[in-house]
Amino acid sequence: MAGYRSVNDQLLHETVRRLEDRIATQFPGAGLRQVAVELIEITRTARARSKDIGRPIWWIRAPAMLSVVGLFGVIVLEVFFIDKIGKLDTVGDFIQLLEPTLGSIFFLAAIAAFLLSLETRWKRRRALEAVHELRAMAHVVDMHQLTKDPTEKSFGETRAPPDDRPLTADELVRYLDFCSEMLSLIGKVAVLYVQRFPDDGAVRAVDEIEGLTNGLSRKIWQKITILQNRQFSGSSAT
Repeated sequence: MAGYRSVNDQLLHETVRRLEDRIATQFPGAGLRQVAVELIEITRTARARSKDIGRPIWWIRAPAMLSVVGLFGVIVLEVFFIDKIGKLDTVGDFIQLLEPTLGSIFFLAAIAAFLLSLETRWKRRRALEAVHELRAMAHVVDMHQLTKDPTEKSFGETRAPPDDRPLTADELVRYLDFCSEMLSLIGKVAVLYVQRFPDDGAVRAVDEIEGLTNGLSRKIWQKITILQNRQFSGSSAT
């Protein structure tokens, strides 16, 4: 059942490839197909990059762990020498014994906290860079559907030669549907980056991507609805 609780990166990659095949079959010369080809490569990169982000960075964690061990070592030494307190004559002598120990504890704790936050910040930066790439891809898909006006008599989109003719209403519906599917897949690719790295900043960025793609998809479906109503009105008139 664990396989149904997360996005399977291999199946996602295969889904993107199938979408590109379907676009290539119906619109072989369309720019949208090239966008799908690029999304295949982005998905392939995301599979490797997201796994890499999810792995521990041992060259950062090892010094952090050593700092924690040193911290506990200092505390143990302090407990071991605590019997000296009874032999101290003044409060000043006690402070002189305690001050270097506390200084060492604070120093080691600061080092450990810095190193642990360094790993998180490193991974967050890589995840945000990848999500920004997906955000740009979503806007590219949106640019391909912006010029498709379902209220025009001629929809304006032409195929690659030798067809080179305006799309029919059915073909335009299919084209817009492909755009909507691609936007949905972009959102799913973004999710890969937070499955193994549930950082708050990265999760918020992925949520923004999903909000963006859902919003763009709603605009596309408004056009599809207009086209379908137009087709229904035309068939009713006949």
